[in-house]
Amino acid sequence: MKKVPSDIEIAQAAKKLPIMKIADQLGIPNENLIPYGHDKAKISYDYLERLNGKPNGKLILVTAISPTPAGEGKTTTTVGLGDGLCAIGKKAMICLREPSLGPCFGMKGGAAGGGYAQVIPMTDINLHFTGDFHAIGAAHNLLSAVIDNHIHWDNELNIDPRRISWRRVVDMNDRALRDITTGLGGPGNGVPRQSGFDITVASEIMAVFCLATSLEDLRTRIGKITVAYTRDRKPVTVSQLKVEGAMTALLRDALQPNLVQTLENNPALMHGGPFANIAHGCNSVMATKTALKLADYVVTEAGFGADLGAEKFFDIKCRKAGLHPDAVVLVATTKALKMHGGVAKSDLNKENVDAVIAGCENLGRHIRNIGQFGVPVTVAINHFISDTDAEHEAISKYCAEFEVECTVSSHWELGGKGAIALSERVVDMIARHKSQFRTLYPDKMTLWDKVRHIARSIYGAEDVIADKKVRAQFAQFQEEGYGRYPVCMAKTQYSFSTDPLLLGAPSGHDLPVREVRLATGAEFVVVICGEIMTMPGLPRKPASENISVDENRRITGLF
Repeated sequence: MKKVPSDIEIAQAAKKLPIMKIADQLGIPNENLIPYGHDKAKISYDYLERLNGKPNGKLILVTAISPTPAGEGKTTTTVGLGDGLCAIGKKAMICLREPSLGPCFGMKGGAAGGGYAQVIPMTDINLHFTGDFHAIGAAHNLLSAVIDNHIHWDNELNIDPRRISWRRVVDMNDRALRDITTGLGGPGNGVPRQSGFDITVASEIMAVFCLATSLEDLRTRIGKITVAYTRDRKPVTVSQLKVEGAMTALLRDALQPNLVQTLENNPALMHGGPFANIAHGCNSVMATKTALKLADYVVTEAGFGADLGAEKFFDIKCRKAGLHPDAVVLVATTKALKMHGGVAKSDLNKENVDAVIAGCENLGRHIRNIGQFGVPVTVAINHFISDTDAEHEAISKYCAEFEVECTVSSHWELGGKGAIALSERVVDMIARHKSQFRTLYPDKMTLWDKVRHIARSIYGAEDVIADKKVRAQFAQFQEEGYGRYPVCMAKTQYSFSTDPLLLGAPSGHDLPVREVRLATGAEFVVVICGEIMTMPGLPRKPASENISVDENRRITGLF
């Protein structure tokens, strides 16, 4: 039996074009590229400014059903659809998030696609890339150091060490750092206090980085971040600490979008990377708006299932950036649907039409949810070799009940050629159905009601529950004028509920809110539900055990 090459083997065997050639396809002059080696580059601010006034292309969001260990292939589908659109003669490009190191060494793996639908250089992208995440972590931790330094030297702002909300970050899954005590060792080491670490992709700096529209906008947003409270409960912002300029300096180069290519040498922008289960889950506004000026069709993704990624894409990113999405592609696999239908992972390769139909309840909930935003949707079945025609037919018939078309796509195996049918369907859908995009809730709705509305209309919950302290925090934020902010829901990606083991389409459950955090720079409120962690941990057998460098100095084991 012929051995199927791994994702990393496919990527390393690819015939890359020099990044200057990829830029030529987009009409970007060489002098407006900042190369990072021969195969990746940043696009300069000077060129980005010249794009102002150009018309926008069509914006296509790729999202998915609730993720399972069986895999859905959302990023793979995004890349495959981009290549498929190019294969049918459309001027198209894709916009993706950058991967975090934590999942690469943990359980999820990288985020460069899979099979013959990948962005390259895959190893660079999944590891250090152009250093954007390092810059974000450095800016975040500079602020942490300045806060403690301010308290150490006279504390002119009267910061209460017990009410510092700004933690530290590291781009690694390290559960031992979730809760720590700093400042031990005597007066020269600062004031002892309880603190902790989040993963870099959960940082508010990552959020403002991905929502900023310019370097000046980034600086303004950073300056507005609330980091602590005084002893008389007044908020303390970054601008009061006079460090927003230095933080912006650390992020100056990083804010320029990164240009790479697919295996088929089509252009791709990868920039920013907030998680969707603990942050807003979208690539940068800078990259998306740039792509819309450079291509007629732009394919982007939002993290995890549509209940998290797509909802935040619509209610946070599109709301704040003034984007108007034209179409949604909802990705599903027969294996994932069978798992939602109650089949064990070990039995997923066997045909089971009844389980597929049962699992389609999860797919149906996501279809209905997307319908609330007024954007036309089509379903893509990401094809696995073990799929059967009967299983595909069952999914298609189920989608037809919602008057939604369904396409089997073989991009993992065949690249863009395998996504031609899906690409033609998406183009046709955009031409036939004008998007009537709307957000799920108005700005004027109260914060508590926004959370309840999402819980009921998207998650199928009965109600939201929270203790007195959390409810008081909602009321305080509302009273202080933050009620106009959208909410960023932080919860498990595996279920519509907060129980990751409750698959399918549960309803009637309560949504427990454990904590609420104010993000005044990003201008949203983070609502932490259930047992979700803003610092993940590594699994029993982390992926890092398989990653190494071979005798030819090639990285191995990444996936």
